[in-house]
Amino acid sequence: MMASALGFTAMTTLIKFLGDDYSAALQTFYRQLAGFLILLPIIVRRRSAAFATTRPGILIFRSAAGTLGMILSFYAFQKMPLADANALSFTRTLWLVPLAALVVRETVGPLRIGAAVVGFIGVLIMLRPGVGGPFAIGWPALAMLASSFLFALTITGMKVMTKDHSPTVLLVWSATLGLVMALPGAFLDWRWPEPVDLVLLGVMGVLGTITQGCYIKGMAIGDAAAMAPIDYTRLVFTVIVGLTLFHEVPNVWTVTGAAVVVGATLFITWREAQLAKAAKRVTVRG
Repeated sequence: MMASALGFTAMTTLIKFLGDDYSAALQTFYRQLAGFLILLPIIVRRRSAAFATTRPGILIFRSAAGTLGMILSFYAFQKMPLADANALSFTRTLWLVPLAALVVRETVGPLRIGAAVVGFIGVLIMLRPGVGGPFAIGWPALAMLASSFLFALTITGMKVMTKDHSPTVLLVWSATLGLVMALPGAFLDWRWPEPVDLVLLGVMGVLGTITQGCYIKGMAIGDAAAMAPIDYTRLVFTVIVGLTLFHEVPNVWTVTGAAVVVGATLFITWREAQLAKAAKRVTVRG
């Protein structure tokens, strides 16, 4: 999880550094290309088995949501201070609460609902609707909120699909369709990268794939409630990078709102872990 946080910070630093010359859609294309190339040996070895599915519609929708969410998040990281964009990205966990009730038909209790409401109050503290300033509501902030919602959709879809699909199949579909769906936006703003930029874009894509792999592995072998706080260290890392490389100083509203969002999402993670343990005990007794 710590490696995931560091990798994510390095990736978003490159997104911002390259953002003046390469659009979010073009950066997303290179990110997806790197992920596809990493999975290409598995695709060649397993061939049709790597794409085996009985529900292609959900996988296509999930890939579309993930690709659009990535473009929007890259745009936000390019245009906003790194710490601010990171803080808003944590709202993904808040979106999972209503989606769990509406899509997966999970029973969502008042504690999780209350925590989600408190978390969105934290977002309002950061955005301060109707008040000017460096972090007032604007397209980059709205893009990150929309991106977080789309990523929450992909996570919800993953919960549905993992019941009868292997993680490898989900990754292969995501990488392949993500590359195809990123092409139109990349062509609209295409430019051939300089050799150094091409290396940096490739490193950015590889870091994104490694970050995702480390996160999945950390959550798989560790308790979710214990692992989640480690993921929030990337907020600290991005503050340091923002100050050092981009001279970005978070204001008191950002810090206060981010603290509320992080606290709410940590509670939701802890609550879900407790409910999962309780369900497991009931299953064992049964």
